[in-house]
Amino acid sequence: MTKPIAITMGDPAGVGPEVICKALAETSPAERKDVLVIGSRPVLERANALCGTGVQFTDILSNDQDVRLLDMPTAEVETAPAGEVSKAGGEAAYTYIVKAAEMALAGEIGCIVTAPINKAALHEAGHIYDGHTGLLSHLAGGIKSNMLLTSPTLSTIHVSAHVSLADAIRRCTTERVLEVIRAGDGHFKRLGLASPRIAVAGLNPHCGEGGMFGTEDDTQVAPAVATAQAEGINVVGPLSGDTVFARAHHGEFDLVIAQYHDQGHATVKLIAFDTAVNVTVGLPFDRCSVDHGTAFDIAWTGTADHTNLVAALAYGRRLAAAG
Repeated sequence: MTKPIAITMGDPAGVGPEVICKALAETSPAERKDVLVIGSRPVLERANALCGTGVQFTDILSNDQDVRLLDMPTAEVETAPAGEVSKAGGEAAYTYIVKAAEMALAGEIGCIVTAPINKAALHEAGHIYDGHTGLLSHLAGGIKSNMLLTSPTLSTIHVSAHVSLADAIRRCTTERVLEVIRAGDGHFKRLGLASPRIAVAGLNPHCGEGGMFGTEDDTQVAPAVATAQAEGINVVGPLSGDTVFARAHHGEFDLVIAQYHDQGHATVKLIAFDTAVNVTVGLPFDRCSVDHGTAFDIAWTGTADHTNLVAALAYGRRLAAAG
């Protein structure tokens, strides 16, 4: 790759520094050369020592153990209490994300791979966003984006994500569902699928059962599917949410449109908790992430599992290669 993948360190009080060190220790020298970590040198070196991973963070690569680091000092970052919400942790995480977005918009990096942040810490630092997705959308100029979870056997993109269930129902409009179908279709075509097989999950139980359990699937979801089909998109639905994800998992569909956060997240995490990757679709740059949080309960014990970050890095390379 001509442009590196940038890994943001996430909240220094969480497991991000540990999983970064562990994942990079398993990365081949050739792949390691294509990585740039944006974070805190003292924090990463402390995690490196804790995990015994032997990664060397440096400004200039000189040997196979080196990983390029863009050190971003922030006030009191080293004193952010391990495993706790803090203003220092939220400010540090925010600083790394902003720098990565600036570099991505300038065309200096091929993809952003984010370690986890804590929303409460972000808010405590005065940055009121719903997480990475909202913050990155803001930094990209207010561009709408979509959350996609992908795993080896099931991928799902969401009509709504971090909103209440009541708001999710209100957001299930024909226009919004159609927009998400188009976004998912475009993403998978970019990755090489000529005609992605897409299914749209129903909002209500059994897609409303002819109006007995709600009419939204008939009046709002079905018209979006019909319009997408008329545009040549290979999509069907709405299909009952209690079966469509199993059908996709067994190979019938490449992508499921989930109507709300837990409908898509719970299903993917059940079958691929350690290997699912969170992808932001629709920004002017690529971003993917681990599909877990800061895990404050085990942070800085050296026990965090880095499998998910390995999967996110692999997907990031795939996005960067797609151009």
